[in-house]
Amino acid sequence: MIKTKQDFINKIHLIISVLIVVPVAFVYGFNPDSQFDIHLNTIDEHNFFKAIMGLYLGFSILWVLGIIKANYLKLALVTNLVFMMGLGFGRLVSLLIDGTPTFGYIFGTFAELFLGFYGLCVLKRLVKN
Repeated sequence: MIKTKQDFINKIHLIISVLIVVPVAFVYGFNPDSQFDIHLNTIDEHNFFKAIMGLYLGFSILWVLGIIKANYLKLALVTNLVFMMGLGFGRLVSLLIDGTPTFGYIFGTFAELFLGFYGLCVLKRLVKN
């Protein structure tokens, strides 16, 4: 758990990630058109978004383990870094190639990149010690 100010600084982005990724996972899995301009028409499309939901929830479980168990922290940091940077840079590529998405995705791009770079800073500091 979080015991010191430094522990809080090391884990706050994992907490934020879980608080955002878990609800988004359920929206993607069960009702993506409620929040996004996404309209699923085939069973394969529904299956794809349920798989994304599972992936998001799986990573979130790992991040929670990193928050509460010290021996999972570095693994949680690395996976959060890869997850957030992967999404953020993928969205940047889409922005350049496909054009401007809705505000939620633009905000998500910056938030994901911020969380990814924050995680990188935390990880670099922990590896030095």
